[in-house]
Amino acid sequence: MTSLPPASAPSGSPEPAGPSVPLRSVLLAGGGTAGHVSPLLAVADALVRTQPGVLVTALGTETGLEARLVPQRGYPLAFVPRVPMPRRPNAAALRFPADLKAAVSAAGAAIDRAQAQVVVGFGGYVSSPAYLAARLRKVPIVVHEQNARPGFANRLGARLTRHVATTFPSTVLPHAQCLGMPLRREITTLDRRAVRAEALTAYGLREGLPTVLVTGGSLGAQRLNEAFAARACALSAGGIQVLHVTGAGKEFETSGIDPEVPYRVVSYVDRMDLALAVADLVVARAGANTVCELTAAGVPAIYVPLPIGNGEQHVNAADVVSAGGGLLVPDAHVTPDWIDTTVVPLIRDRVRLDAMAAAAGRVGRRDADLAMVELIRTAVAAGGAS
Repeated sequence: MTSLPPASAPSGSPEPAGPSVPLRSVLLAGGGTAGHVSPLLAVADALVRTQPGVLVTALGTETGLEARLVPQRGYPLAFVPRVPMPRRPNAAALRFPADLKAAVSAAGAAIDRAQAQVVVGFGGYVSSPAYLAARLRKVPIVVHEQNARPGFANRLGARLTRHVATTFPSTVLPHAQCLGMPLRREITTLDRRAVRAEALTAYGLREGLPTVLVTGGSLGAQRLNEAFAARACALSAGGIQVLHVTGAGKEFETSGIDPEVPYRVVSYVDRMDLALAVADLVVARAGANTVCELTAAGVPAIYVPLPIGNGEQHVNAADVVSAGGGLLVPDAHVTPDWIDTTVVPLIRDRVRLDAMAAAAGRVGRRDADLAMVELIRTAVAAGGAS
């Protein structure tokens, strides 16, 4: 098993703002899926770890993952109404101006209550009203874009501030500097070899067996779920154990599995570090957070980009695939037969897996959380003129 590669400093790291800029209160806006919540929590942890006495408040929606994960992490959470951008002229479009005004008002109230010195947005429905409320109050704004192709909220935010960070160098936004993806410390400090025994026990898996982690992210991936469910018995019979993260409500029953070669099905994992510690190979979507966690931990992967949207997941995985740390496979190619012809031979090829792991680790960045803290301090030092 390949251990964590040495940390590499992200390119374009901001200059330290200096000790004269104490951070007292920071509001972090983002939510919906784990792709927005995970970097928010990583930055929150880095702020608390490095800025003594700082108050960190999160802004989210009542229906997103943040409603569970943020309080679980111990941070106060304020809510704003979820206001999707209307795609076509309809009743929702007619209500949009009033709904957005209400969301901006709620975000402004949260900023005022926290007496926030700065608003940091991570995209999604929450960030647009937060950016607008901060602008009205002349509160500095910091933007972090997770994906290779930015969404509407962060395209808006980047027009309101000079303090813009991206995960990937290919992302085009005004004033952007590439700092990488803020990741949780349990990922950036992960020594897979050291915790593998604990991780195997946690998931009921066995030492000495090649192990595949299948995950479609927090929402799951139907294509992956169906293909691997159809091959659960065959994989077990072939001596390959699997940890399959299906997404909430998408679990499936397995029968006829060799008890000596487990196929574990779970809806969600709160300890992704332990899931990565057991994995010799990961088959996953190519969400930005997934790609960055896998490369930071130096884990070889087969990336299956989501086939809808603007194609951002294909771009997210481009650098690691180019470096040799992963394979890129179209969604339509993922079938039970594909598992036989691609996944099974790869999981049994230890030499190739080790080479892929080393290549993935060279792409990974592990200190973006600290780089974001410095960018936040820089924004506060610049004040409302930012």
